[in-house]
Amino acid sequence: MSTQTRLTLSSVLVMTAIVAIISILDLGYQMDAQYRVTLEQAELLKRLASNAIVDALNSDRQHPWRETLRASKLEHNLLDIMSSSHALLEIAVCDNNNEILIDSDPKSKGRNFPHYADFGPIVDNTNWLQKVKVLNKRTYYQLEQQLGTPGRPELYVRVVIDPGLIKAKDIMPTLKKSASVALASVAGALCITLLFSIIAFRPLGRLGHLLDLVAKDEYDPNALALVSRARADEFGIMATKVNLLGQRLRGAQYDFSDLRGNFERLLDQLEDAVLMFGRDRRLVVASGAVEKFLGRVRADLVGLSLPEVFPPNTTLGLMLAQAAQTGRPIRNRRVPIASRDGSGAFVALLSVDILEPLGAGNNPGRGTGLLVRLRDPEAARQVGRQLQTADRLAAISRITSGVAHEVKNPLNAILMHVELARMKLAREDTDVAPQMEIISREILRLDRVVKTFLDFTRPVELHAAEVPLDSFVREIVDLAAPQAEAAGIRVSVGADTEAANIRVDADLMKQAILNVVVNAIQAMPHGGELRIECAVRDEEAEIRISDTGVGIPPELRDKIFRLYYTTKPEGSGIGLAMTFRIVQLHDGSIDFTSEPGKGTTFVLRLPLSV
Repeated sequence: MSTQTRLTLSSVLVMTAIVAIISILDLGYQMDAQYRVTLEQAELLKRLASNAIVDALNSDRQHPWRETLRASKLEHNLLDIMSSSHALLEIAVCDNNNEILIDSDPKSKGRNFPHYADFGPIVDNTNWLQKVKVLNKRTYYQLEQQLGTPGRPELYVRVVIDPGLIKAKDIMPTLKKSASVALASVAGALCITLLFSIIAFRPLGRLGHLLDLVAKDEYDPNALALVSRARADEFGIMATKVNLLGQRLRGAQYDFSDLRGNFERLLDQLEDAVLMFGRDRRLVVASGAVEKFLGRVRADLVGLSLPEVFPPNTTLGLMLAQAAQTGRPIRNRRVPIASRDGSGAFVALLSVDILEPLGAGNNPGRGTGLLVRLRDPEAARQVGRQLQTADRLAAISRITSGVAHEVKNPLNAILMHVELARMKLAREDTDVAPQMEIISREILRLDRVVKTFLDFTRPVELHAAEVPLDSFVREIVDLAAPQAEAAGIRVSVGADTEAANIRVDADLMKQAILNVVVNAIQAMPHGGELRIECAVRDEEAEIRISDTGVGIPPELRDKIFRLYYTTKPEGSGIGLAMTFRIVQLHDGSIDFTSEPGKGTTFVLRLPLSV
């Protein structure tokens, strides 16, 4: 479906929706107005009936009012009053026992009047959708007028209203009229929209035809110039630009040799060796540090076949032949490469990408190209070490950001009490023992802070060994289970590791994870669920510790790994900081997500053992 067709259909749908909404709103307004007119008519006729009854009773005060009502000709008057509105079904006069004394229908005299809902709230307190439901129900409503002493009525004038009569006599004719107007409006909107789209999109069609001519180099510049001068709108501007584009495509000649030279100079700056083979498996481009890895000049390699560049009797040649045959890419595979002088071999990282040709989906028989990249693993390790150093420096800064606060408080207290002691001595008051005691206590406190920090930052000797991930996690669950059960917490474990191993200092890593687990248990004082899971994702081991506790407020999430920061009255603020440090020492990472009131999930990621 073309853009023009979609825009046209969209415009038609929008216009149709607007007309339909306006029609529905108009119908709802008409229906609401008809309900209100019916209520006003019923109120008026109710008052007329009440006045007629009062007049009849006042005209004959010698007889009891029941005899007066039976002797009067009020029934005919009520029938005449009811006939004034086609929405009224009945007018009845009842006593306190709900017995019908006079009725517009003589057959109802002497019966008990059935109770109907009040019609006023239906009109005043319902929307138009509810009014539509009322029309479709066979339900009657009433209006009531009490006659007699205020607070002690003796007669009741009740007017019965049938909404079905409103529907048949008033609503349906209005609906048919509104539907006719709506259909006519939709038809008119459709015609106007189609006409507008034809007029609006005609210049775009002409412009597309001109672009086709430019693409085929069959355009007439003079014709385009005439079109652009004849129109001063956006179409004329676009025609002018198409004319300029055609002239450039026709007159300009691109120097592809310069473009290729720039491209090759850019590739030459790479420390990797990049070789591109075409569909015929012959080398098209060789750049980067090719001489370093292959010991041959690049100019001598271009045009050679894949087996000539990488002999199939070598490990590298065999892997490339398999990749070319199977069409499977290779990512950072370590392969040995023999040196040309026969002095030995060195290791390189091999990556192979399969280059799909244009239109391969329509012609799957066409061949594919290969992009071969060789990298020096030592250079990659150097970059990795630099990144790890940067991460560890950032981690140290993050962990020790709370130390300044812990050191500052004792120093401020010492300074304040030294000043206080100095002022006392200046007044020849030698009772400075309280100040000396506080100063001594703060010095001891400062000494503890510094010792803790030194112990925390002292280099740790890791005794790393390969550990099965699933059994390691189950050991942690076994260690945490007694404390969790004592707190009424249900512990569950999940493992999806495919016999993966991690290389860690088991004791240190258990301490790091148990710190998180203990915090999770303390976050569920009234019980809950603690779940510990392990899995392998993206060549990393992932350990998840999830709880259903109170969660971590957003304003505290940047502080929980700081040394000495704690929200617990008896906490030291060392546990999570130590966990962060241990994970960093293992070249891993730790992060968490939390939602207050629903729980927290800590995620530890560690490298897999290769």
